[in-house]
Amino acid sequence: MNFESEDEPDAADGKCSTYDKIYQVVREIPPGRVATYGQIAEIVGLGGARQVGYAMAAVKARDIPWQRVLNSRGQVSVRAAGVPDTEQRRLLTEEGVVFDARGRVDFELVGWSGPDIDWLDDNGFFPAPRPWNRR
Repeated sequence: MNFESEDEPDAADGKCSTYDKIYQVVREIPPGRVATYGQIAEIVGLGGARQVGYAMAAVKARDIPWQRVLNSRGQVSVRAAGVPDTEQRRLLTEEGVVFDARGRVDFELVGWSGPDIDWLDDNGFFPAPRPWNRR
């Protein structure tokens, strides 16, 4: 897959790429908290969560806490080989995130409510509802 057009900043107008925007939001997730791919997509203004997943898979920088982004069920997503990423779960466990017997987190306990409204406004992003409050 080639995501070059969305992974690279537009040098002509100096705008951030979609991936840069995703990474900017993900950097705000504090240790011991998690967000969903869909939650990040809503904040960035994307139509769906898949692109956030692609961006997380492409992370190379150590300052992007990719492990803090989970699927909407509160689980580590299955990777290309068909198994969950044990490294992601290990990193989250080291941060104090607890998984239940089904491999899920409790969003009520560790779910990130998103950046504050001033940060969103200052950075040109959108407020996103907490996915675990949509029942």
